[in-house]
Amino acid sequence: MEFPFERRKYEILKRAEEKTNPAWGKAPEQRTIQELLDYGLIILNKPAGPTSHQVVDFVKKILSLEKAGHSGTLDPNVTGVLVITLGKATRVVEVLLTGGKEYICLMHIHAAVEEDLIRKTFKEYLGKIEQMPPKKSAVKRQLRTREIYYLEILEIEGQDVLFLVGCEAGTYIRTLCVGLGKKLNCKAHMQELVRSKVCSFTDKQWHSLHDLKDAYEDYKEGNDHALKQIILPFETAVAHLPKIWISDFAIDSIAHGAFLSVPGIVKLESDIELGNTVALLSLKGELIGIGQTKMNSQNMWKQEKGVAMGETKVFMEPGVYPKYKKNEEKE
Repeated sequence: MEFPFERRKYEILKRAEEKTNPAWGKAPEQRTIQELLDYGLIILNKPAGPTSHQVVDFVKKILSLEKAGHSGTLDPNVTGVLVITLGKATRVVEVLLTGGKEYICLMHIHAAVEEDLIRKTFKEYLGKIEQMPPKKSAVKRQLRTREIYYLEILEIEGQDVLFLVGCEAGTYIRTLCVGLGKKLNCKAHMQELVRSKVCSFTDKQWHSLHDLKDAYEDYKEGNDHALKQIILPFETAVAHLPKIWISDFAIDSIAHGAFLSVPGIVKLESDIELGNTVALLSLKGELIGIGQTKMNSQNMWKQEKGVAMGETKVFMEPGVYPKYKKNEEKE
């Protein structure tokens, strides 16, 4: 079962043979705990009971942080994958809010229905569907289209149906259950729900609040091993985006707000289209920024000049890499 980005087929197109200078920047996996607390994220298994906002507050308290965010609200009684972004990494959360989500849901049907009809009805819900957000929701109540990437029945026992669904962000599973019930000419409701995946993050990576607290206590006593297993570099949040890697000498101008021009590109993925949201990386794998392309991959690869990306949401601090002077020799 895959999200659309996981079905991408691409190759890396090289424009130049260039190495990165180890004196500048730092590979994400080499960051210290203090650096990760400002540029990291945690895959949390949200417990039932607290709101997503309350869980973020728990994390801030455990780690003594002023700032943290999350990857999309889960109802208090819903459990599962909640991506918590830390410090300055909170600004990357928007790419997770719009990414695909996967859930395991237990739905209860209010009347006896033939199993064959249930399976047939589920198949009809693949692809584009229309939904009206519930009355208690953070968005305007108007009919909107969402895509169901996959929908698999795991088990049927009497009037209970356990299923796995992969869907576009903003799909309401409670509303999906109600809609399935109507299709079956009876009522149905969501009984239990677990979020098992957000973009590329899965339940195989999650940790509990207790795990986090224990690991942080170990860290304060001088052992950072457990905490380094829990806090991931925030670059992992853009795993689902197409990528462009740029020269050390182009980074500082981007950090100061310049547009990316073609000569600054060292390599890129081959399936980028005009207007795609892409991640801009250093040759060490650091996230420099996120923006929309003004060219496709082939033009970026073949052309000698031109603007490849316009306004960029920048994460790299100015001064981490040196300024490039036009007549300066690249080492």
